[in-house]
Amino acid sequence: MSEELAPGPNESPLAPQAGPREVWKKGGRLLSVLLAVNVLLLACTLISGGAFNKVAVYDTDVFALLTTMMLLAVLWILFYLLRTVRCPGAVPYRDAHAGPIWLRGGLVLFGICTLVMDVFKTGYYSSFFECQSAIKILHPLIQAVFVMIQTYFLWVSAKDCVHVHLDLTRCGLMFTLTTNLAIWMAAVVDESVHQAHSYSSSHGNASHTRLASDQRAGNAVGGDSCLCSTAVCQIFQQGYFYLYPFNIEYSLFASTMLYVMWKNVGRLLTSTPGHSHTPSPVSLFRETFFAGPVLGLLLFVAGLAVFIIYEVQVSGEGGRTQQALVIYYSFNIVCLGLTTLVSLSGSIIYRFDRRAMDHHKNPTRTLDVALLMGAALGQYAISYYSIVAVVVGTPQDLLAGLNLTHALLMIAQHTFQNMFIIESLHRGPPGAEPHGTPPKEPCQGLTFTNQDALHTLPACPPSPGLVSPSPADQQEAVGIVSTPRSHWRRRCLKDIALFLLLCNVILWIMPAFGARPHFSNTVEVDFYGYSLWAAIVNICLPFGIFYRMHAVSSLLEVYVLS
Repeated sequence: MSEELAPGPNESPLAPQAGPREVWKKGGRLLSVLLAVNVLLLACTLISGGAFNKVAVYDTDVFALLTTMMLLAVLWILFYLLRTVRCPGAVPYRDAHAGPIWLRGGLVLFGICTLVMDVFKTGYYSSFFECQSAIKILHPLIQAVFVMIQTYFLWVSAKDCVHVHLDLTRCGLMFTLTTNLAIWMAAVVDESVHQAHSYSSSHGNASHTRLASDQRAGNAVGGDSCLCSTAVCQIFQQGYFYLYPFNIEYSLFASTMLYVMWKNVGRLLTSTPGHSHTPSPVSLFRETFFAGPVLGLLLFVAGLAVFIIYEVQVSGEGGRTQQALVIYYSFNIVCLGLTTLVSLSGSIIYRFDRRAMDHHKNPTRTLDVALLMGAALGQYAISYYSIVAVVVGTPQDLLAGLNLTHALLMIAQHTFQNMFIIESLHRGPPGAEPHGTPPKEPCQGLTFTNQDALHTLPACPPSPGLVSPSPADQQEAVGIVSTPRSHWRRRCLKDIALFLLLCNVILWIMPAFGARPHFSNTVEVDFYGYSLWAAIVNICLPFGIFYRMHAVSSLLEVYVLS
């Protein structure tokens, strides 16, 4: 225990310490990761086992585990807040890149919707209180308390670089992160079982799954009296199922912020870590050509109309499912095609952008890139399965052609959009000049550089009275020569970011709120069989939904940095 850990490239070797220097940072991280893996595997076992009739795991077991985990996480959060308040040197540094305002704002928005969902869920289980276990009513109440305390904790502490109780803090953060992942997993499984139950009911098949175990557990206790038969009960039930997407996104937003906090435990920072860029208050339509926001809003409104038409026609009994699918695929093909071209044009614009690349250590950006790349794999998998089913399958009609085009464009859109976002996140803020500017020679032409372009003025004519320009004159020349061109590029990039943001919002709304063309279109179901195709979609689609919302937060950051 005598070695000291060398500071990273963005850390200060001379920074004052709030406590004893940590000897082996990876050891503390390893302990917390092992704790998280074991707890998460236990939660996965119970949640997945509780989704099938043949497994003797009831929903009360899952609720009991989740409730216990949330209570323990709440106790640790209260301990953390009390400890950091009473110990002034506990948080000597704050990471300027962690917990941006739009991420915390999104967390608050999804947290409020999760609280509304908890109200609906409490009302649903209270509708047949006589034959239900008390844990079913206690679980949403504890979750509401957990959401409120965690949201406050992340709002005030997301930027902390803690330097006390390092191992305990890492274990607490990892346990809280695991709790959010377990809640996310339970919500995804519950929603997937609900979709499978709806599909089986509409096709008259015996379901191999159950709706959140309610019917099986209810029948085991009180027979048919536990079935949701009243109008109020059905309103509560449908209400909390429609609010599940917000609960899912809240858990994932909280998990990402907790991971960044975990990475920052024991981290040493200089007073100005790398590029310190604090943007002025953002006006969404400032310094744009208005083409991106206007076109994005038009696609957003059209997408809402298409989604409503799709839901009405698919759930109706008029046999208009194929017409609804044609409308749905046509809109998505147009939207995906436009976003692919716009993302590609943004990458081309960056070829003329001379801003320096930011290579400083930034855990938030590293996590953003990893999540974008990892979450895109879910939609990649669904698209490739669809391509194989359409190409190899026998029906070659209009719907099959639209399905194939949609799958190909989905792959292209994810690829080019990821390229644009990742390159944007690694660009320095406005004003960052490339390093290694060549020296200026007095009579070989005056060379000026700024963050966007390189401009060379003509060589100076021989003149006995020539006076070297002052630095102030050089900066003025730079502003006169290069500002219009760089301003034009920045406005284009802002338009692109806003357009992609609005398109990703509508592409998130459709699958998050129940659009499932994967099952309405029978090509994949007939080719793979319902069981296999349902497993593929239910595993991969949540990652695709998360990708859209995470892309929205990343694009908002791209807009600010442009």
